[in-house]
Amino acid sequence: MAAPVTWSGAGDTATAPDDLSTQPEGDAADDGIADEDLEPDPFEKARHGVGAGAAAVVSAALGVVALTGAWSGRVAAERETLIGQIKTSGGGSAAQQISEIYGDAWHTTALVNGVFAVLALLVVVLVRPAFGAPADRPQPAWVRAVALAGVALGVLGVLISAGMYFDLFASLPSAGTPAGG
Repeated sequence: MAAPVTWSGAGDTATAPDDLSTQPEGDAADDGIADEDLEPDPFEKARHGVGAGAAAVVSAALGVVALTGAWSGRVAAERETLIGQIKTSGGGSAAQQISEIYGDAWHTTALVNGVFAVLALLVVVLVRPAFGAPADRPQPAWVRAVALAGVALGVLGVLISAGMYFDLFASLPSAGTPAGG
């Protein structure tokens, strides 16, 4: 009777057998190691909170954009200014020119900044459930802090944009009476 083939792993890996299941049957084949006895995957803990962290950072960035203004808001405001100039080029009262040229651009800027503020709030509110049920471990502190900052910046952005849109902070300039009239 031939001795069972065993591989020590100490030699060249090129000579290792393709089938490592040549251990004898019985107690020697079952080491008694269950999956729960194995060491946990170190990357599993690192992956915990990555999606929520990314959503928090995006929310905070959108909140900052809502407060500082976006390139797209500036372009939309310039477009409204140009449309107002075209509408009033054939004449019009001073009040109409102010409203068409200045007021519409001001309200468009407020509207675009408000959209970014709402997006900052929606990212935190809508993306959070996408990562599943709350885990048994709480989110890392930095994720919660950045998410809270995103919410705060989003709320502040909505309030400022609403104030700009409804002229609560500053009203549109009014045209004075013409001189000599």
